[in-house]
Amino acid sequence: MRISKTSWLVIIIGVFIILLAGLGVIRSNQVQEYNNLKDTLALTQLKLRAIQLEQFSQRQEELEQQLSQAMAESESARSVLSQPIGSIMVSGLLFDLAEANSVNITEVTSAGMSDSNLEGVPCSALSIRATVRGEVTNLVNFITSLNNELRTGVVSSMEINIPESKDMPSARIQLVVYTHKGV
Repeated sequence: MRISKTSWLVIIIGVFIILLAGLGVIRSNQVQEYNNLKDTLALTQLKLRAIQLEQFSQRQEELEQQLSQAMAESESARSVLSQPIGSIMVSGLLFDLAEANSVNITEVTSAGMSDSNLEGVPCSALSIRATVRGEVTNLVNFITSLNNELRTGVVSSMEINIPESKDMPSARIQLVVYTHKGV
């Protein structure tokens, strides 16, 4: 059986149409898959941006809170660290003068440094209260020595208590030491 040229042409055209139809279906599936993947990618990128922005805004708030807390702690530490230096120096002077004048310091307290203005000059003031025991003459000599030795300070008040019993006389002293504030 011999196939004529026309039959061959019909067979070739039929195979060609079947191949084109197959390729069309495959291409259609590829386009559809491409569109699905493109939509999924766009949705995923949108979700990713939203998550990252949300996380960064939360992280920013956390960091800002940590920064403000650190700044507050820094200020607190500065005030705590600046107080003892002046207080230690003045306390050392108090105890040295107490020993030199034969009196005993029983209590020393300080409210810490505060801002002050001394005759128009900005300064820091360290207010100290002390209770001292000893003979009346020694107490008076101690207070006088203290007032003379504190070049940047002054004894702002004193109260001497002389008991009627055999208890040792005491004095409550309030003094203020000034330190220049650098501008």
